[in-house]
Amino acid sequence: MKLAFSTLGVPGLPLSDVLRLATTHAYHGVELRAHAEEPVHTGLGEAERADAAAEFKAAGVEVLGIAGYARVAAPGADEPVLAELRALCELARDLGAPYVRVFPGGTEDQRPEEADATAARRLGLAAEHAADVGVRILLETHDSHRSGAAATRVLGTVGHLHVGALWDVMHTWLAGEQPSTSYASLAPYLGYVQVKDIASADDTTPLALGAGVLPLTECVELLSREGWDGWLCWEYEARWYPEAAPLSDQLAAGREHLGRLLNESA
Repeated sequence: MKLAFSTLGVPGLPLSDVLRLATTHAYHGVELRAHAEEPVHTGLGEAERADAAAEFKAAGVEVLGIAGYARVAAPGADEPVLAELRALCELARDLGAPYVRVFPGGTEDQRPEEADATAARRLGLAAEHAADVGVRILLETHDSHRSGAAATRVLGTVGHLHVGALWDVMHTWLAGEQPSTSYASLAPYLGYVQVKDIASADDTTPLALGAGVLPLTECVELLSREGWDGWLCWEYEARWYPEAAPLSDQLAAGREHLGRLLNESA
């Protein structure tokens, strides 16, 4: 498996510094948070996109994915969401990223079947554009659809190769799902896996990998046993928890921890 980290853990850090961290600590790739407060977002011009792609190529680091904030199940008109999806797919194409991350984003006011249908419709409509530009849209296990079972209610309806799943192991655990159950649901659609660690269901402040309660060992063992050879991406949510220890000080230990889990499960 290849290892990456998300720039959610180093909010606002210039790309040159992100790449220095990746190369120093032997991470194969980086998931780029796409937001106006970050160096990478959908408002970048053609020259800026080309420069960013060239920086990654020169460093020998892959852009794993573009972490967007489109909410595909949210109430409202389709077109603004579809426009956001198209923009994210084009940004991913321009930076050489194979994946675009999106959220479900359903609300308590919706019936589950209504949220499912809304998300499936929008993802189905966006799938052809994703195919045209050569990227894959991944629905993250998150918010209204945090379990693997909930996410696959949507993905099974879409049924398109350019729409898949991003397994956030924290959210499936918070949903009460065992890793084996999550994997069984998500495996036909799985793009990559986000790993992290937290103290408890009540305290989701990010911790060093292996320092909390999430079943990372079980997840890695399961993926290895099933012969899955995709990406593990450390999503350290520093942007939302400014009191958390800096990710830059933990990347070496995190790389060692994941490497140890992979070796032990081989």
